[in-house]
Amino acid sequence: MNQDDLARFIVETVDQLDLSNWSRRNPGRGSEAYDPATLLAIVVHGYTTGVFSSRKLDRATYDSMAFRHLAAGSHSDRDSLATVRQRFLDELSVKAGGWWRLRTGAQCPGRG
Repeated sequence: MNQDDLARFIVETVDQLDLSNWSRRNPGRGSEAYDPATLLAIVVHGYTTGVFSSRKLDRATYDSMAFRHLAAGSHSDRDSLATVRQRFLDELSVKAGGWWRLRTGAQCPGRG
């Protein structure tokens, strides 16, 4: 993966965010709880590359080098990804659009 790959950019950006509020509302409990930064990175990458289905996002953590990098070798379940999308869709939309503009100077794909 290139140093300027979108997945690397997303990881670097997510690592700088304060996700403590998300952690309190994170789907899953105990051994089923997933890192909110990882879930956010997967969903944001999906939104910026046109992958919106939780099933496809989940599958991509097995098949795609970029998504595998974002997932840090782990595999969240599609229900957790769907819950993140449902609970945080408005926040994700704003963040994804802003990140896309930072990276490309263009409007985020799928956002008009």
